[in-house]
Amino acid sequence: MTTSDDLARLVGMGRIGRRDLIKGAAAVGAMGAVERVLGRPAGAAMPKKGGHFKMGIGHGSTTDSLSPVTWENGYTLLLCFAFANYLTEIDSSGKLVGELAESWDASPDAKVWTFKLRKGVEFHNGKTMTAQDVIDSINSLHRGEDSKSPAKPLLSAVTGIKADGDNVVFTLEKGSADFPYLMSDYHMPILPSNGDGTVMADAGIGTGGYKVKHFEPGVRAELERNPNYWKEGKAHFDSAELLSIIDVAARTNALTTGEIHAMDRCDLKTVHLLKRDRNVVVTEVTGTRHYTFPMDTRAAPFDNNDVRLALKYAIDRDEIVQKILRGYGKVGNDTPIAPATSFYAELEQRTYDPDKAKFHLKKAGAEGLTVDLSAADAAFPGAVDAAVLYKEHAAKAGITINVIREPNDGYWSNVWMKKPWSACYWGGRPTADWMFSTAYEAGVAWNDTFWDHKKFNQILVEARVELDEAKRAAMYREMQTIVRDEGGVVVPMFANYVGAHSTALANEGTVAGNWDSDGSKIVERWWFA
Repeated sequence: MTTSDDLARLVGMGRIGRRDLIKGAAAVGAMGAVERVLGRPAGAAMPKKGGHFKMGIGHGSTTDSLSPVTWENGYTLLLCFAFANYLTEIDSSGKLVGELAESWDASPDAKVWTFKLRKGVEFHNGKTMTAQDVIDSINSLHRGEDSKSPAKPLLSAVTGIKADGDNVVFTLEKGSADFPYLMSDYHMPILPSNGDGTVMADAGIGTGGYKVKHFEPGVRAELERNPNYWKEGKAHFDSAELLSIIDVAARTNALTTGEIHAMDRCDLKTVHLLKRDRNVVVTEVTGTRHYTFPMDTRAAPFDNNDVRLALKYAIDRDEIVQKILRGYGKVGNDTPIAPATSFYAELEQRTYDPDKAKFHLKKAGAEGLTVDLSAADAAFPGAVDAAVLYKEHAAKAGITINVIREPNDGYWSNVWMKKPWSACYWGGRPTADWMFSTAYEAGVAWNDTFWDHKKFNQILVEARVELDEAKRAAMYREMQTIVRDEGGVVVPMFANYVGAHSTALANEGTVAGNWDSDGSKIVERWWFA
């Protein structure tokens, strides 16, 4: 029999929406689930404006900035979605919809994409958005020869961008069926043009629901509602405050004492206690987020694939999911493509096997291997504990892992992609091509294993333009197999998004699963009941 808790959990995971919740609750006499999940009575009024919202975020660094090409963590993700808009966006149901673009069309070969822009959209400085703002935002930040933007490889096929009245036309060297998805990448907001081909890249001026009043990197951002916001029924708070609170105990305490209204990345060790608080709602959403241990494949001993395979066989994924995620996730298989992603391949699951690990070590001539693994909880909640657990698993295979506890502050700029082996967090991407193009294609900025596999790179390009779904699925299956068996990353788990908020807050009932905190759009989509 469905209970109030069952209904609450289904909504929290994004499995059912507001209408289905109300119907289910009425059927079983569990209308309390509606109030507990939506933060308001089932028959309450529609969203209302007002109040000062405070969010505690388990990310943030003193090295953060307002420039899109530097954004690399969950804090900057929440901030950018608050003050900026994009051509497209992923809605709360996981569907791609237009944002600054009303619609788009493609040529039959998917090489020419035309985006029709919305009219009457204003930037925070009063400037009306035009096609030139779109062109300059994409070209100056992400397509320049010297650009360091993580979005640069996503646009590598673009040969030209031009205005056509109220439209922006992208011409690609080769077709791309997923191109409109790429326009929702959080590094590519549309910013005001300076009139000389450049844009106001680090001013925090966008077209979003909130204006940036104050930004203190690694500490807080103060926002105020944009009175001229073009989206109807969004951006309800009068003002908002985004606080970087990396310590999960401090975040949890801030929520339970009323200092903040919502938090991300709950402590899975104590989340069952948080659920007992009648003033708090815990949400759980299954999506594409995964936690990894990337190795620099250029550096010894990780340049040897048998060493990499030994390390992949030397971790007990089931125990990691149970002890680190407390069951709030799924076992990984050394590929970043989540079960929730299209073209996910059901490959044979790699399991913990110390004997196979020893076999590959012997084959590599690396028996008695000793390696360093850098970790900090800034990488992902429980990263240090996961590394220590990994160390215990690997010891049975004759591998010594020295766990290096790194500082949380500056982890992404000083450790990730700097140390040969480290812990890492990925929010995932909506499509297989996007995920592979962001972190596995040779030479891209965020290829954190520095991996260069000729066949993989060839298939990636071919799959991108293949319109036959069956052929494309076979290609992505082969790529996932190559990454699993020859790549430089250990992917032990896919982690559910587990957050919490005060019952004073309300939402539309369906919580997005593409990022933490309702697709990182909690500031725009939620309100005070």
